[in-house]
Amino acid sequence: MQLISWNVNGLRAVEKKGFVDFVREYTPDILCLQETKAQEDQLSSQIKNIDGYTSYFSSAVKKGYSGTAIYTRHKPLRVIHNIGVEEIDNEGRVLAIELQDFFVVTTYVPNAQPELVRMDFRLKYEKEILKFLKKLEKEKPIILCGDLNVAHQEIDLTNPKANRGNPGFSDEEREAFTNLLNNGFTDTFRALHPEEIKYSWWSYRFSARAKNIGWRIDYFVVSESFMPKVIEADILNEIMGSDHCPVYLKIK
Repeated sequence: MQLISWNVNGLRAVEKKGFVDFVREYTPDILCLQETKAQEDQLSSQIKNIDGYTSYFSSAVKKGYSGTAIYTRHKPLRVIHNIGVEEIDNEGRVLAIELQDFFVVTTYVPNAQPELVRMDFRLKYEKEILKFLKKLEKEKPIILCGDLNVAHQEIDLTNPKANRGNPGFSDEEREAFTNLLNNGFTDTFRALHPEEIKYSWWSYRFSARAKNIGWRIDYFVVSESFMPKVIEADILNEIMGSDHCPVYLKIK
């Protein structure tokens, strides 16, 4: 099975940049999206009904903001649209499906914002999503993917010293990710590529992508017990259309 996760920074915007062609070319078994920025009734029939896929959406109450989606070739046993915390669920930040052998959870983790003004909400989110994951994990292993909005280690961004303490590279956010790993989860890309420098997000400013001045903030994280099934984890940094590129997981 092949899974792809992508922060599209607007599903309606990326539709105009060849999104459907991308899906048809790569044909993932499961495609998870973040920052869809749309309610389901704002999406075209073409984007909701890609041949061979069933699509599910979790939208923010606020229009044009946040949101997640899953396209799957495999009929889910269950679809979960929220984690039971109103202020988080209102932003459409979590969507999960249950398959025969595992759960797939896609998430768009809140940005702490300049001067870390939203850090309290971010840390509450980290606590609640971990609680949600551990509850699901009692039933079967988990594949968690999405824009986790944190570069975990210095290898995961171009300028770690200059960005120390900034959103996405604050001590609090990095420690929260470490805590996730310490609770029985594995960062698949770093586990399989311990020394490789590869990024998944680039600022639109200063020609950052052309210069490859980037951050690795998009992940596939799996239950430790699931790692033997992981064949490959990669970052598809040749794919354009968003300020993020897709990330990839192949499992057996």
